[in-house]
Amino acid sequence: MRIRRILAAVIATAALAGLSLTGAATATAATAQGAPSVVTPSECKQGGGTPAVNEAGNYCKGGTYDGEQVD
Repeated sequence: MRIRRILAAVIATAALAGLSLTGAATATAATAQGAPSVVTPSECKQGGGTPAVNEAGNYCKGGTYDGEQVD
């Protein structure tokens, strides 16, 4: 009977630890995306995109920096 209680406690602890790790990974991913960055036209081109500086918002189209503001 004592072994069952210990085993249940170990399983519960592992489950809670797994949830904590999942929550931490989600928080890290959300932080990594963060606010959009500003890139230069040359950075946009190097990333494989096209700087659309004459259009509203001045954004990079395509590539690594797709959707980022070009300054």
